Amino acid sequence: MTAEASEDVFDRFATEWIDRDNVEFYRGLLRRQLLVNRCADCAKWYQPPWPTCPNCWSASVTPTAVSGRGVVHTFTVAPRAEHALAVISLAEQDDLRASGLVVGVAPGDVTIGMAVELEWLDRCGNPVPAFKPV
Repeated sequence: MTAEASEDVFDRFATEWIDRDNVEFYRGLLRRQLLVNRCADCAKWYQPPWPTCPNCWSASVTPTAVSGRGVVHTFTVAPRAEHALAVISLAEQDDLRASGLVVGVAPGDVTIGMAVELEWLDRCGNPVPAFKPV
């Protein structure tokens, strides 16, 4: 699939703060890929998106798709919520986290350490990353 033009990304995510550092993240969402910056020099994954690696200060960073596999690191459930909102420890690196809804399970059944994988929801016509139990 070809890269989406910046104008398409801005149109589809009109309410989001999009800049040159995070536009690739939003392009990835349109392709249903969860992109996280990875340093070509030290191999460290990091987010939020930033033009230089916070570990070694290299400018050789590339938005790279993650597997979407991980475990629930922490979560919260609002009263009468349909889903839990969780921070997921991604499999690619011990300290790499992503946040999203946990779907496919009752909010009260979500537990810390629960194995999950990436799932995609549709919100206002846009793909949104979420996680479901494995």
